[in-house]
Formats: sequence, C-alpha cells, structure tokens
Amino acid sequence: MNFPFYIAQRYLRSKSSQNAVNIINFVTFIVIVIGSASLFIVLSGFAGLKTFSLSYTTIFDPDLKATPTTGKFFSITPEQEQKLAQIDGITSFSKELEEQVSFTHKGKNHFAYIKGVDQAYTTTTEIDSALIFGNWFFSDQQGVAGIGLTNKLGLTVNQTRNPLVVLAPKPGKGSISQSTKPYNELPLIISGVYSVEEGLDNKYVFTDLAVVQALLEKDGTKVSGIDFKLVPDTDTPEIRAKIAAIFDNTILLKNREEQNSSLYRMLNTENLATYLIFTLVLVIALFNVVGAIIMMILDKQQNSKTLYSLGSTIKDLRRIYFVQGVIVTGAGGFIGVLLASLLIWSQLAFGWLKITPTLAYPVEYQWMNILIVLATIIVLGIIASKIASSRITKKLISA
Repeated sequence: MNFPFYIAQRYLRSKSSQNAVNIINFVTFIVIVIGSASLFIVLSGFAGLKTFSLSYTTIFDPDLKATPTTGKFFSITPEQEQKLAQIDGITSFSKELEEQVSFTHKGKNHFAYIKGVDQAYTTTTEIDSALIFGNWFFSDQQGVAGIGLTNKLGLTVNQTRNPLVVLAPKPGKGSISQSTKPYNELPLIISGVYSVEEGLDNKYVFTDLAVVQALLEKDGTKVSGIDFKLVPDTDTPEIRAKIAAIFDNTILLKNREEQNSSLYRMLNTENLATYLIFTLVLVIALFNVVGAIIMMILDKQQNSKTLYSLGSTIKDLRRIYFVQGVIVTGAGGFIGVLLASLLIWSQLAFGWLKITPTLAYPVEYQWMNILIVLATIIVLGIIASKIASSRITKKLISA
C-alpha cells in the first residue's frame, strides 16, 4: 500500500487526543456534505425549470421553421411543395401567414397577431394539445384565441351573435377615399381557447390560412413562414441545404433553439450564474478544510517528527496531509451527492414540494450534474489540501 495513503487513512480513522480537533474535523466534513448536496440540488432544480420552461416551446414552435431573409412574406408554389414532400427526414410541413391586426369585441379593442395556418399545422406542432376550452377550428369563419386575449376582450366560445371582429389595414399606396374603408374586416367565431404562457396567450388568434390571405389581400402562394416536423435527430445541414435550395436560398431556417435564442441564452446564463455563486460558497466552505488540515498537522507534530526521523522526507509528509484532505473532500462530496440524489428521487416520485396545489416543483436528475459537482468538489479539495499541506517545513518539524 502507498505509504502516504496508508498513514492518511490511519489519521482519518483515529481520534485525536484533543477534542477540539475532533470537533473541527467533524464540522469540516459536514460542511462539505451540505455544500455538495446544495450545489447538486440547485443544479437539478434549474435543470427541471429549464425543461419545464422549454416544454412550452415544444408545444408552440416547430422542429424547423423557414422565414424570408428579407421582408415579411415569400411565395411557395405547388411544385415547391411537392419537392419538400419528397425530402427524407421531413415528417410534415405547414404553411402559415401572420400579421399584426386589430381585434374588436363589444367595444373593446386589442392589437395582436392573426395567424392563418393550414390543416397540417396541428400535426406539425402540438398546439392542439394546449386547448383548454372548445375545439380547433373546423370552418373558415372560426378561430382559436389565447386565454389572455380571450379575457381582455371578453370572448366566449361559439358565440355567433357577437363574433370577434378582425380589422386589417388595406395594402397599397395613395390617398384614402371617403367612399371606401381603409381596412378589411373579418368576423370570427371563437371555437377554442388555448393556454401556453402569458406572452403567447395574449399574442395570437389562429384561423384558416386562406381566410387570412384574403383578409390581407395576398394571393394563395404568399406565406410568412413554413413549419417543419422532422424525424427525430435529423436536423442536419444536408436537410437544411435541400430545403434552402428549393427556395433558391431566399429563406432563413431556424431550429427550435434558434427560434427561442433569447430564452435559451437567459436560462443558460442563469444556470451558470447559480453554479458560480454556489461554487463561491463552496470555496469559502473549503477554507474549513485548510484549517482542519493545519490543526491536524499541529496535533500530529510529534508523529511527523518520528516519521521524519525514520527516513520520511518533507515531500512524503506533505503528501500524507494532502491525501488526507483529498479523501475528506472526495468522501464528503460523494455522500452529499448521494443524499441530494435521494431528495431529488423523492421529489420525482412523490412531488412533495409544490409550486401550486396541482403542480410539483420540476426537477431533473442528470448524470452530468453529478460529474460537475464531484469535479468541482475534488478540484477545490485538491487546491485546499495543497495549500494546507504546504505548511509542513523543516522548521516546523524541528520545532
């Protein structure tokens, strides 16, 4: 057995004659356990919150979205649609046309977006799973609104006597004549209400694509975007290149992460900031390791003299206390992660901590977080042990 390791583990198993040293060692070990457990719990909590937050994007946003590189609209011909359908890896695609308009109902007014979609939209995205009232629209004069917009305008489902009125400015140039209205008008009967998150719930009303094209006076080939549902793990440069080639590279393709770049960046920044804050707490906590090792060095000073007299070098003595510090931090980190894992598993199984009476706090158990916590603890433990063990000098042994 390695000599420094043998002596270090003997020191760990044996009690000191000084009760204060035993208390310091015990407190140091508990601090490491609590610190590593806290870091793992926080990382698991943020992983759960990230997945929970991004679950909204899987409902609303497609796997891949095509938008024009310039302007708000572009054209797609039947021939281009046939070519898209022949690309391997594309499960389905849906055309959409959206524009900001004015919604009016019983004297109330609200500016939001009307989005015209075709019949493939509900198979390309999972928006129909977000419906909380009614059904997805089945006719030209029906629409689906967000719960926020519904509440603001006082809308009710299947209200035929007082439909929602959509007002869209007429395109074109020149002066407005008194005999014609400067806007197009469309009555919509709300067939369903969706709920995703506050921003989206106040933003969109869905209806048929052809109806919106007529409202905006666009021909049947004009769209503002194309949504693609892909076979899992097939978002490759080859598929993007094939799609772009069909439109002569006049479109911009974005996956779900690129469509929500601000959200992903915010979540990643929060995760990194939290990790750094708790790492700083661990750095402060590991000063206890430095103090505990120095106390052990002073307590075992006579033993160190004996070992030095028997032929051990200063390097060997330093290695003894260095290994002791690494063992303490490594064991404390492992036990802390184990205890934290039990808490995370219990939350996943029973949901004892809740945000609302029906919604458990989201957590996620990830092996990467285990590696991050253990690596952080071990690296900081090595640094702390190296600093403390360097206190052993010839002058200290000879004293």
